Amino acid sequence: MAVRFNEAEFAELKNLLHIYEWGQRTLLTKLNIMQDDFRHFQENNPIEYIKGRIKAPESIAEKLHRLNVEITAENVREHLKDVAGVRIICPFAKDIHYLVSLLRAMPDVNILDEKDYVSNPKPSGYRSYHVILEVPVFYSGRTEYVVVEVQIRTEAMNFWSTLEHKARYKYQDHIPQHLCDELVICADKIAELDHRMFLIHEIISLINQDS
Repeated sequence: MAVRFNEAEFAELKNLLHIYEWGQRTLLTKLNIMQDDFRHFQENNPIEYIKGRIKAPESIAEKLHRLNVEITAENVREHLKDVAGVRIICPFAKDIHYLVSLLRAMPDVNILDEKDYVSNPKPSGYRSYHVILEVPVFYSGRTEYVVVEVQIRTEAMNFWSTLEHKARYKYQDHIPQHLCDELVICADKIAELDHRMFLIHEIISLINQDS
């Protein structure tokens, strides 16, 4: 049986999700300005595209249930850091840590936590850089800092993550070992491909400088 919010808590959750959306939109505005700056005034653009998402109420309820806490709007604030999410896709793995440094330098943004799964991949092969941050949102005459999770990865890393997510959903988090092994092999090959593509990019840049 699916877990869910009761009627009163669901009404509270809907109001809370508006606030998370405002936080996400605030961060997206900052990131879109950064991307425009790269496009128009910088030589290289380390951002392919940016996507935002708000976690669905069903997914929120399921995650609270897995954490073994009561399914309430207050516990969403207390226990979840990924209700509002932003994903930044980079052309090359080398761009990821540079973008993280720009996030750290953003005014009015507080970094709460970072997890570098690019330099230190998960045993599954998962690679991405996660940053949990707070952005200020002014509403109803006051300022609230809203938590947003940012994931930064290459397109190849994102493709792998999507495939692995489908496998976890299909097998309900119990992926057969032979598929786990194959996913790890693919993740390693993707990392090598990302590195080789960056080297080609550097060679082309050097040729353009000499011409």
